[in-house]
Amino acid sequence: MTKSIYGPADANGVWVYLEHEQGRMESVSLELLQQGRALADALQTTLTGVLTGYALGDLPAQAVACGADRVLVAEHPMLQPYTTDPHTKVVEAMVREGRPDILLLGATPDGRDLAGRLAVRLRTGLTADCTGLAIDAERRLLRGDVVGFGGGIVATILCPEHRPQMATVRPGIFAQPEPNPGRSGEIRPFPVELTPDDAPVRVLERSVSDGVDLTRAPAIVAVGRGAHGDLALIEQLARLLDAEIGGTRVAADAGWIGRDRQIGQTGVVTAPKVALCFGISGAIHFTVGIEKAECVVAINTDPEAAIFEHADVCIVDDMFAVLPHLIEELSRLRAEVGAS
Repeated sequence: MTKSIYGPADANGVWVYLEHEQGRMESVSLELLQQGRALADALQTTLTGVLTGYALGDLPAQAVACGADRVLVAEHPMLQPYTTDPHTKVVEAMVREGRPDILLLGATPDGRDLAGRLAVRLRTGLTADCTGLAIDAERRLLRGDVVGFGGGIVATILCPEHRPQMATVRPGIFAQPEPNPGRSGEIRPFPVELTPDDAPVRVLERSVSDGVDLTRAPAIVAVGRGAHGDLALIEQLARLLDAEIGGTRVAADAGWIGRDRQIGQTGVVTAPKVALCFGISGAIHFTVGIEKAECVVAINTDPEAAIFEHADVCIVDDMFAVLPHLIEELSRLRAEVGAS
């Protein structure tokens, strides 16, 4: 591999690229601040948040409150909203000047877009779609865990010679920090030099989805092939539980649920208090997305279904036979609570 711009001897610190939308930090950025803090403490170094955009308000202070020792702030009208070329140019300049040891980004559309281009320009490696991050204590290297072959293997990847050690991390993997408004940190503006030629793409119209964020849902009702596209009772159950509806890739491919509701290896990783799984066989592609649930209830007609290996409560029956009774009982309980 080509030699990187700088090596281990010149590198220091953990950096986190912070995504935001409409004045609000994205959940994956908060998760990375939490894990970045742990990595920085393990290396006895500093944690830096990287903020790019325009009219950023109190976002830098939020980053400090959530664990950053320092926040590099690049503000320019051409940096809002995200487009590839201006952000790549600015963040590359930040990295060349600051020379971080580790650079973390979310495995989101913007994060993946930016990370790949930075890795090429900085001539370093990139561990993509990590499901785990840790420090190799003996070698003081970043360990990035990546699931492969449908969850059949977990590869741990190191980048010993090139810097920065880069990784993108899937949303929902780590917990979010509890903000500490009294925490102190440095907020440092970074000079931005951009011209119209740096933005060959212009955003003419932009629509921000107000779709669901399953990574924050306290309860999830998930469906698979066994639902056969009939979600009427599922929707009724979800309303009673104040739950969000999710499902397998089969359900998303069939159009029964939106892509933002797909759970698993190619969807989102969730951590609800309870996940009810209806008509789901339990392939590892899906179960990696619910393994952090506090309680998993599985309903399937096949007593040998793999989903039962991951469930706390197992019901061998047709989901359409179970759902009416479950809805009736929950309705009764809610009525009793409302009357008391």
